[in-house]
Amino acid sequence: MQLLNGKITSLRALEPSDIDLLYSWENNSSIWQLSNTLTPFSRHIIKQFVENSHQDIFQLKQLRLMIENTNEKEIQTIGTIDLFDFDPMHKRAGIGILITNTEDRKKGYASDALDVLIKYSFQTLQLHQLYCNITEDNIDSIKLFQSKGFELIGTKKDWLIYPSGAKSELMFQLLNK
Repeated sequence: MQLLNGKITSLRALEPSDIDLLYSWENNSSIWQLSNTLTPFSRHIIKQFVENSHQDIFQLKQLRLMIENTNEKEIQTIGTIDLFDFDPMHKRAGIGILITNTEDRKKGYASDALDVLIKYSFQTLQLHQLYCNITEDNIDSIKLFQSKGFELIGTKKDWLIYPSGAKSELMFQLLNK
């Protein structure tokens, strides 16, 4: 599966063995605001999601891949990267990434995985553009996507409401030129 290998990561399809890991990640309320989630997911729903992940992106309109670090002695699954709102007619998709554990962040894994998914999106899926939405206070994600050529195209003011107050959401876009 060399197509989805980076320098220090590889991206792979979901496996049944990922159910417990995804269950723990999806139900970690400390990261819910990243995915606009307010309620927990049942193990049954996660299992169904994994079981249906064999359908291709044209059927599901989304693609979730697991990020594995290949830079360590023992390969570990450290996060996920997604294409969502896949629109084959207009050749675009949203992109999201999560490196779950803070100790795995700022080691280049997200950057490498993003490189791999951008290349796959433009070369294999023949997309014209990718976009992402990032809260204004997520400076690390803003820097990551800007380093890949994503350009700020708009601000949705006070778009997200949290107990701590309203946050604006920034929209970034990368065109395949």
